[in-house]
Amino acid sequence: MNHQLVIDLELPGSLDDFRFPTACNRRLHDLLDKQDAGTPLTDEERREAEYLVDLAEILSILRGRVRIVAEREAQPA
Repeated sequence: MNHQLVIDLELPGSLDDFRFPTACNRRLHDLLDKQDAGTPLTDEERREAEYLVDLAEILSILRGRVRIVAEREAQPA
């Protein structure tokens, strides 16, 4: 059985505004830099990094889908 979930989202005025927040991106890079420098992340930091990666991926998928819908709507009928 297939299920469908429809979610209404109020999007920012411009697709360019629909991005991973700068502060979140900076924090994720700080955590990854710490790990790359050979300092193990704490369990809490690892969970935070995983959450931030998941959030970035979700926003990327949503942005792509919004772009597809916008392109379809812009095409002549």
